[in-house]
Amino acid sequence: MNAMTNVKNVLKLSATDLKGGKKSWHDMYKDSAWIFVGGLPYTLTEGDIICVFSQYGEIVNINLIRDKSSGKSKGFCFICYEDQRSTILAVDNLNGIKLLGRTIRVDHVADYKPPKENEKMDEETLRLYIEGCAPKAVVQKKERP
Repeated sequence: MNAMTNVKNVLKLSATDLKGGKKSWHDMYKDSAWIFVGGLPYTLTEGDIICVFSQYGEIVNINLIRDKSSGKSKGFCFICYEDQRSTILAVDNLNGIKLLGRTIRVDHVADYKPPKENEKMDEETLRLYIEGCAPKAVVQKKERP
């Protein structure tokens, strides 16, 4: 399936949610605060991408995929927000927009772990690799009467 077909399918799902009043398709990703962004202009840096995507929430991690030999962007990345609600906003509002003349694709990611980079990994990235980046379930104890 090409990128534009994926963009159109996500837009149709969102429109169906608005009409139906049923449970949203976004609920399938309630345990993940990661999104995939594809079709990015190759000239964008991590900072540029954060500027665009931070309007929908606090970004805690970004993994811009680069060519190992040249270090140039491959045009896609993975972003982790502080909370999952921000992913819904980003997917609904940024999927299919034009960014520097290119149509980008923004979608949820169900289960993503940052790549392991040996000694280069800082403490925060190591924690994200081990624990993942998703909202933690709050367990409330019921008080006995």
